[in-house]
Amino acid sequence: MLSIMDLTPDKRYSRHTNLPQIGESGQALISQSHILVIGLGGLGSPAALYLAAAGVGKLSFADFDTVEISNLQRQVAHTTERVGQLKTTSAKTACLDINPECDIHTIDYALDEEDLDSLVPTCTVVLDCSDNFPTRFAVNAACVKHKVPLVSGAAIRFDGQISVYDARQEDTPCYRCLYGEGDSSVDTCAQAGILGPVVGMVGCVQAIEALKLITNIGDSLAGRLVLFDGLSMDWNEIQLRKNPKCPVCNGKT
Repeated sequence: MLSIMDLTPDKRYSRHTNLPQIGESGQALISQSHILVIGLGGLGSPAALYLAAAGVGKLSFADFDTVEISNLQRQVAHTTERVGQLKTTSAKTACLDINPECDIHTIDYALDEEDLDSLVPTCTVVLDCSDNFPTRFAVNAACVKHKVPLVSGAAIRFDGQISVYDARQEDTPCYRCLYGEGDSSVDTCAQAGILGPVVGMVGCVQAIEALKLITNIGDSLAGRLVLFDGLSMDWNEIQLRKNPKCPVCNGKT
């Protein structure tokens, strides 16, 4: 049985505070942060679990979907017993089981522009773990408008990609610099399939980038797109530039 001493914050986060790059001050920043996770599926599940375990003070989970049996091959925050529950509720249960110190709010409907306008400015970092372009475009627009860092991930088949779009840095691109309306016709995981651990790897990297942004350590992926090929285990990096014709980050609507 755990003693009271085993449950103290000093014990819980000791492997973080032992890192000179984080220490007590960095852990304090994590505990004071607010992260919005949009999508609690294959990407959002591991990201949410690791962020809760890391001691993020406030987590907001946004997803209107319910847990289905076909999700369990990759969406590790959910269980067979919670099939039929809202994904936000299931993920909240899983995260609080790991760390009851977290303050977790659930949003069980699709966020519109007004919702994002009120929610995004309260966040330290936003994680886009969604699976569709309209949501990604809307989240990106809100993050650019309010200058909140966005950690974006995507995966399909055996491939994944991750980047950070940080509107606080004037010389870095936003998500719409890379993708336009014509890209929204690509296959979904339901159509093309997905190897479960691939989304896990991408979601974990999203959590790493979020914690780096909160604690201001290392080099973020702002201006860089990392591509992962699970079949060859190759990681490749592409340098990104602002699109001078971007309808979002160049002030053109």
